[in-house]
Amino acid sequence: MRRTVTIALVLAALGASGVGAYQLAPPLGQASAHWREIAWPFSRDGWPAGRAFRCEGGGCDGVELYVRAKRGFCNCDSGVADDDEVDRVADIDLITPRFTATAPGEVVHIGEMRGRARRYDLAIDDSVSHAAIGIAVSRRCDLFVAAAQGRGDASAMQHAALAFLEAEEMETWVAAALDGH
Repeated sequence: MRRTVTIALVLAALGASGVGAYQLAPPLGQASAHWREIAWPFSRDGWPAGRAFRCEGGGCDGVELYVRAKRGFCNCDSGVADDDEVDRVADIDLITPRFTATAPGEVVHIGEMRGRARRYDLAIDDSVSHAAIGIAVSRRCDLFVAAAQGRGDASAMQHAALAFLEAEEMETWVAAALDGH
């Protein structure tokens, strides 16, 4: 009898703690709510595959975002210093080798990392206009890159991508990827 009561109390406590943990867990951020992970769509190259996401709904519907760490790749002193470097490292060429920058880049921050973002027009053979954003930020001698592409407004795409990348769950993954975990 005592054993049955003890088991019942333990199960009740575990159930209550599980409900409490669920209710107290931070909600998925507004920026993350529309993004879902998809398979990495690119062929293997000299860098490890990253993670890919597709936005469904919200202001970024249909945008795809590809992110990965490039450890030991960045200029340790100056980081991502100019637009030419963003053009070279941000993986826009994985989407299509035919891309054209539409404007000078701008300084961006993702957490403690600083770098640049630049907007592009993509030449894809489906006769629909595609825009892209290339983002490259650095931490010490390591680089974190992101490329977003879609059919929407490039400014809105950049805002949505940066907001998602600044979400706590993504910042945690980025730190782990840059640390080699």
